[in-house]
Amino acid sequence: MAGELLLEIGTEEIPSGYLENGLGGFKALAEASFKENRINLAGDLHTYGTPRRLVLIGKDIAEKQEDLVQEVTGPPKSVAYDEEGKPTKAAVGFAEKQGVSVESLGCIKTPKGEYVYIKNRIPGRPTEEILAECLPKIIADITWPKSMRWGSVGFSFVRPIHWVLALFNGKVIPFEVAGVKSGKTTRGHRFMGSQAIEVLNIEDYRQKMEKGFVQVDQREREMVVERLAREAAETVGGKPAEDAELITTVANLVEYPSAVCGSFDDEFLNLPDSVLITAMKEHQRYFSVYDEEGKLMPNFVAVNNTVTGDESVVQRGHERVLRARLSDAGFFFEEDRKRPLEGRLEDLKGVIYQAELGTSYSKVQRFTKLAEYLAEMVLPDKVEDVRTAAGLCKCDLVTQMVTEFPSLQGVIGEEYARMEGYAEEICSAIREHYLPIRAGGQIPTYKIGAVVGCADRLDTIAGCFTIGLEPSGSADPFALRRHSLAIIRIMEDMGWDLSLRKFIEKALVILREEIKFDTDQVFARIIEFFRERYKQMMLRSDYESDLIEAVISVEFDRINQLGQRMDQLKRFVLESEEFQALALMFKRVTNILKKQEKPFNVDPALFKETIESSLWETYQALKEDIYQCLERRDYYQALSLMARLRKPVDEFFDGAEILIKDDQALRENRVGLLQHLSRLFLKVADLSKFSI
Repeated sequence: MAGELLLEIGTEEIPSGYLENGLGGFKALAEASFKENRINLAGDLHTYGTPRRLVLIGKDIAEKQEDLVQEVTGPPKSVAYDEEGKPTKAAVGFAEKQGVSVESLGCIKTPKGEYVYIKNRIPGRPTEEILAECLPKIIADITWPKSMRWGSVGFSFVRPIHWVLALFNGKVIPFEVAGVKSGKTTRGHRFMGSQAIEVLNIEDYRQKMEKGFVQVDQREREMVVERLAREAAETVGGKPAEDAELITTVANLVEYPSAVCGSFDDEFLNLPDSVLITAMKEHQRYFSVYDEEGKLMPNFVAVNNTVTGDESVVQRGHERVLRARLSDAGFFFEEDRKRPLEGRLEDLKGVIYQAELGTSYSKVQRFTKLAEYLAEMVLPDKVEDVRTAAGLCKCDLVTQMVTEFPSLQGVIGEEYARMEGYAEEICSAIREHYLPIRAGGQIPTYKIGAVVGCADRLDTIAGCFTIGLEPSGSADPFALRRHSLAIIRIMEDMGWDLSLRKFIEKALVILREEIKFDTDQVFARIIEFFRERYKQMMLRSDYESDLIEAVISVEFDRINQLGQRMDQLKRFVLESEEFQALALMFKRVTNILKKQEKPFNVDPALFKETIESSLWETYQALKEDIYQCLERRDYYQALSLMARLRKPVDEFFDGAEILIKDDQALRENRVGLLQHLSRLFLKVADLSKFSI
């Protein structure tokens, strides 16, 4: 028979932002525990959650764990049995130790010879017993951004645990966690539901939670929140903001959502939309409302955790709170507007960016120089605009608006710059230099924002590597991995034919004006860091590791060329019948040259074999055509031409002794010939990186 599991951990209110990851970890831990304990699942485990409860539900669970079969090896057969095949003391002793008769022993062949062995079958225990042991550990091992302790329990969890409902096939699984004993009782909604509800099974739990004003499934709550917000906004002829993140946040704040539409004074519409939206969303978790033309209306939708008899009372409460919040925002806005953005640059001298790297003002000065350098390479007609944008892009950090609403950094700076009459590209750059915000996110629309953003990020990376704050393991407090990927993506998507190495070198030269460090050592670590991040990015794009290494091990500088090079190499690998033989040939060349660090010239007058002349002539005949292919980035054709070298190289290996010992000049001449070939191949890729 198959059983069903119901586990509910009742807590004080869990922060909304913790719930999603907590439930994911809860499920992963449970699945791993079931697997480890050999408890078969015909179906899936599911986790659900509200601010007051974490729920684990599983059906079609085996009622006992699988039997464990162990093979125990004993002494060699030659020791366990005599010449007549009778068991010796060694066999008898082994059988007694395993608790079996000597007749039940078998023999097994191993790489070391034949040995005596026995199969032990350990009967599986009832699932209920296993769950009583493993569930407390699963609960304790759930990872949270922050945990707390309470009372004298000494147990750490996201919030204090008040009850534990644990049933297997309707029977209580007995255990204790955080001083709370498991039982068959749960609780309904804090204000509208019963405080003690006895549960029989999963179906009974679902029905009683519904009657107790608790919607356990967070995905169902999200759909309810979305519907209620839409219906509330329609009462004033509007539509709520389409904001999946806010829907999830609100759904994780309530157990039984209800919605009300409120309003605020029209005069607040004079504030920038971003200010109104942020004030409503981040401080109050309200949905902004738009009319049919997409303009912001003086309305909002608030989602509550209770159903009230008089919604007007709740509505007025929300309006009063929002009015105060918007009044504050209006005051901050007016105060900020009394000073121009540019005038706030000096204020950054009072903001410490990092103790060893100085103030935010110092950082702006550094990456402004770096942005000017980059602009001269990729945007020469906009250098002055880049300088202006770089000087303005951090000024809003010291405005009252950003102090109150940190998420408006860049956004409010763009608004203020636009009001002050700056060019649109400069205004957008103030916001867009932060893009992309996350992996796969939108990159800047305008090149000025892209230039400033790359300069800002590279200054951060260079500074952190200089003072030893590079990422280690999962620790990356300055988000350097994300910054490096953002630079790579921007350089690739913008198609900038730019030397990453020179860009990094320039960042370090600027940094050396303020800090002393070993430039060569820091540069090597930074370029390797970028190389590894690029490799990881391409692995996620379904490129094979061998192919990526073949390209980036010989050339990692101009990011805009790497993708094209890999695509054409991949095509050659898949399409050309010559690839495997060519790769094997190049491996032979590479192996010969491993210990030949000194470069040698080639003198055709020293050739002794026809095959030497033939190889050299073929190389000379193809070289110029191959270089022309490389100039127009036709790597596929270059590889196709290189394939013509395979036969003469193979003949050279078969017919000539390369590392000849009794003729130094001939040896160096033949090594030099292979070096010329190797350098030509490495203009495209290192084929020796392929595992063939």
